[in-house]
Amino acid sequence: MFRAAAVVSLLVLSAGLARADDLVPMDTGAVDPALLEDFYGPWIISDESGARTCRVVLEKDATIGGSAVEVDPGCAAVFPVMDEIASWRLLEGWGIALADATRKTRLVFTTPDERYVARDEVDGIFTIAPEE
Repeated sequence: MFRAAAVVSLLVLSAGLARADDLVPMDTGAVDPALLEDFYGPWIISDESGARTCRVVLEKDATIGGSAVEVDPGCAAVFPVMDEIASWRLLEGWGIALADATRKTRLVFTTPDERYVARDEVDGIFTIAPEE
């Protein structure tokens, strides 16, 4: 519960700080490590209705293209693009980007309000939220 509350607090602080098109990778070395800890762990990706979901784990370990991500094996059946996701990274303004093995950003989630919303809807993906 604390993790979700902390992430929501960050979302409120960052709302409106940057447009999605202006986001660049965050220099996480310049960020208080305690703030970053709230991002590591399980998250749920869902469509707008919440009927279709996919579980991912955003990991701390570095990998090519950002940090490691564990994508539930059943995600590709729900959202085909998830079969291509190999890494994740934080963006300026606290956005979240998911990238494929070639480092190409496939999904970007920003915070226009108090939650993460997909910049572009891909395969019906609408939002990502910390698992409670």
